[in-house]
Amino acid sequence: MENKLTYKAAGVDIDAGNRFVDMIKPAVKSTFRPEVMTDIGGFGGLFGLNAGKYKEPVLVSGTDGVGTKLKVAFMADRHDTVGIDLVAMCVNDVIVTGAEPLFFLDYFATGRLDPERHAKVVEGIAEGCRQAGCALIGGETAEMPGFYTADEYDLAGFVVGVVDKGSIIDGKTIKPGDAVVGMMSTGLHSNGYSLARKVFFDRMGLTPGDNVPELGGTVAEVLLTPTRIYVKTILGILESVKVKGLAHITGGGITENLPRVLPEGCTAVIDKKAWTPLPVFRFIMEKGNIDEAEMFRDFNMGLGMMAVVDRADAEKFIELAEKSGEKAFVVGEIVSGERGVEYIG
Repeated sequence: MENKLTYKAAGVDIDAGNRFVDMIKPAVKSTFRPEVMTDIGGFGGLFGLNAGKYKEPVLVSGTDGVGTKLKVAFMADRHDTVGIDLVAMCVNDVIVTGAEPLFFLDYFATGRLDPERHAKVVEGIAEGCRQAGCALIGGETAEMPGFYTADEYDLAGFVVGVVDKGSIIDGKTIKPGDAVVGMMSTGLHSNGYSLARKVFFDRMGLTPGDNVPELGGTVAEVLLTPTRIYVKTILGILESVKVKGLAHITGGGITENLPRVLPEGCTAVIDKKAWTPLPVFRFIMEKGNIDEAEMFRDFNMGLGMMAVVDRADAEKFIELAEKSGEKAFVVGEIVSGERGVEYIG
């Protein structure tokens, strides 16, 4: 007689899933704000919007993933940082409108659930939410044998924020003469990893544990540095400075992202000598024999967030950013011309 099949025999372990949920509960609850109205385990997350705080509240949503940076995490068997990246890629997109991130949801899919290892991912997501001040209000864990390999997983994140209609940052008031301010990144953030992996692992033959003296650490330490979350710093700056435009520098680099917030008739002239990127960018460019123009289109090149402000407000912006622990510089100006970016220096 044939053995009876079970879901576990097919590759899905419900008991492991329940254990996983129990393991992540403390981390998830640590992110809850007073507006959270549900506990973990329900079918939907309830969040009470304090509408009285806003004249005309506008909800702002965003979604993103971590991309092939996950491949480095798999190679290094290190899973405590990619959750921060997941949150960062979403909340940094939402804050450019001036919106405060309220709550976050994650989707975690894997070939085989490993509660101990994968709890580290969710703990990273919770850390990212704490840094951004938003609640991890829900998520989905999918064990999908045959779709993903047993040792791999994928992540997607979703965030909802709110901003008063009259306070939306949309770039419409940007004009020639305005200053462009750049805020330093922590490294590659979560973009350009298909190219970075090609350089580090294929062209140079390095492994995640190899130490690279000129980069100040191992390959894994450099490539798995979490994406900077700028939310609390920017929310603080907005209380004192009129910010006309914000750009999250992600895939496409400065070249593709900064023009997204510029109105027609405005060109951003960026002085490449105005800041010093971390050594990893020069390392990738030289070891990979990559043109500088390609680098500026593929990576953030040391600036994870950029702002456009009135020239008279640039110094105040930088002062407030530095009080929050960020490094910021005037890196360019807005001039008349076709919408886009020009580089000097």
